[in-house]
Amino acid sequence: MGIDYNKKPAPADRSAPGADPAVSLHKLTLTKTERSVNLTKAGERQGVMRVNLNWSNPQPVKTGFFAKLLGGGGIDLDLGCLYELADGSKGVIQALGNSYGELHKPPFIALDRDDRTGTVAGGENLHINLADPAAFRRVLVFAMIYRGAANWAAVDGVVTMFPTSGPQIEVPLDSAVDGAQICAVAMLTDSGSGLTVAREVEYISGSQADLDRAYQWGMRWAAGRK
Repeated sequence: MGIDYNKKPAPADRSAPGADPAVSLHKLTLTKTERSVNLTKAGERQGVMRVNLNWSNPQPVKTGFFAKLLGGGGIDLDLGCLYELADGSKGVIQALGNSYGELHKPPFIALDRDDRTGTVAGGENLHINLADPAAFRRVLVFAMIYRGAANWAAVDGVVTMFPTSGPQIEVPLDSAVDGAQICAVAMLTDSGSGLTVAREVEYISGSQADLDRAYQWGMRWAAGRK
């Protein structure tokens, strides 16, 4: 079921029995039942949308020479995306391999940092330039446990999108599947009637190549490091 937040909802009657005072018109949470929302209408332009990954690390990552000998400890959770532009070009944005992207030229997506500890207040952020939404065919936002035990329940991750108009869109990384390294979080697609974001939250065992195969992206992959 989709949500069109271009339509303004009627104000809630707080005096009505059972009214929920915690309901916010400034944030939408995509769930298993409310799975999608319209970001833009056909021909509508926005500025730069921020996609934020925030998470908690139950055991901080150690750094330095002895950390390399001991395996580092903790969990390193990364944010990234696969993209396909309207001209057919494809690629990946991620810290692995230093593929940080470009904001004002193709692919119009850029990653700001690599938070290896989970302690950076702002988390990791993808910036997507929606000045021309029709430039995108599809964008798959994913999170990956790069280092540490693949324990999604422990990291308590959440991805939040901040469009330049309309409410924030939150996608909790729930329904955890331990042992899977990657979570496909959300898919942005251009259906011809505007840009839509849909909840995925599908856990993939393996690497980015396995994520690629699951979503039929069709790219070639090689080992990388950061």
